[in-house]
Amino acid sequence: MTVQVDDVPEAKRYEARVDGGSDVAGFADYIRTAELVAFVHTEVAPEYEGKGVGSALVRTALDEARAARLRVLATCPFFAAWIARHPDYQDLLYQSRSKVSD
Repeated sequence: MTVQVDDVPEAKRYEARVDGGSDVAGFADYIRTAELVAFVHTEVAPEYEGKGVGSALVRTALDEARAARLRVLATCPFFAAWIARHPDYQDLLYQSRSKVSD
C-alpha cells in the first residue's frame, strides 16, 4: 500500500490518498502563520486505520514544517502522541518565549 500525502493550502489541511486513488483516506487540519503551524485535527477513514495513513500524514507535515523552518504546535492528540514517540521530531515543538509570570 502506497500513501501519497499532499498539502492542500486552500483547505488548510494535508490529505492522504492510498494507491493512487482519488478518495481521501485521511487528513490533518492546520492553522499556519509566518512562524508556526498548529495541527488541530487529524482524521483517518475507518478502513485505513492502523495501516500507516496517520503516520504518513504526520511525518510529511512535520518534514515540510522543518523544511519551511516553522515551529509546530500539536494541539491534535494524534500529532502530540506521534511526536512524543519520535524524539527526532521533538525539536520542532513550539516553546512559548513569554517572560510574563503571575
